[in-house]
Amino acid sequence: MDDYVNNMMEDFPVKFNKDSKQETLAGNDLLEAGKGKLLSAEYRQIFHATVARGLYVSKRASWDIHPTITILASRVQEATESDWKKCVCMMQYLFYFKSHTGGTLSFGGDAAQVMSKKQKLNSRSSTEAELIAVDNVVTMILWTKLFMEWQGYPIEKNILYQDNKSAILLEENGRKSAGKRSRAINIRYFFITDQVEKGNVKIEYCPTDDMIADFMTKPLQGEKFCKFRDLILGPQD
Repeated sequence: MDDYVNNMMEDFPVKFNKDSKQETLAGNDLLEAGKGKLLSAEYRQIFHATVARGLYVSKRASWDIHPTITILASRVQEATESDWKKCVCMMQYLFYFKSHTGGTLSFGGDAAQVMSKKQKLNSRSSTEAELIAVDNVVTMILWTKLFMEWQGYPIEKNILYQDNKSAILLEENGRKSAGKRSRAINIRYFFITDQVEKGNVKIEYCPTDDMIADFMTKPLQGEKFCKFRDLILGPQD
C-alpha cells in the first residue's frame, strides 16, 4: 500500500516535503458545500482520480480518511476551489501518515470495521437521526457476531454504544417510548428493539466526548482527532 500511496503523490500536482506535517484531515468547513469557482476540466479530472484512489486507500489501509473521502466523493461532478483545498489537505495528511498500511481485526482493541455514509432520508430530530443510524449499522454488528460464533468464538457481550439517551429509550422500548415528534418513525427502524429483546445486542450509554463513532461523522480537530484516530488505527509513531 505504501507504493500505491507513493504513486498517488507522484501524480498529484501539489508536492509536499518532510516538513509538510498535516495533523488533521480537514478544517471545520469539511461538511460545507463547495465554495469558489468550479475547477477547470483538467483539475476536475485530477480531483476525480485522486478521490477514487483515496477511496481505495480508505477501504484497504487508512480508515481515518474515510469521512473526508465520503464528502469529496459527493463533489466530483461539481468540484470547486474549496473542494480542491480539502483534497490537498487530505493528500498532505496521507503524505505524512502514509507509512500506515493496514488495520487489525480485533475486539476490544483497534477497529475491525468502519462505516461512514450519508443517511438516505431526512429526519425531524437528532433522536430520529440516531435511530436511523443504528439501523444502518446494526446489520454489520449482528453479522459479525454470527460470523465469530460460527468460527467457534462465542460473543458474550455484543454492545452498541449510544450517546443519545432519548434514542436509547426508543431502541430498547420501541414505540412505547415514542413521543409526539417520534410517532411517525417507520416501524423498520425499531428492528433494533427486537434484537435487544432477543439478547443479540445490548445498548449502553457512552458520553459524547468518548464516542469514537464521531470520527466518522464530524470534522474533528486537534487532540480529539488524534485520540480517536489512534483508537481506530492503533497508536501512530
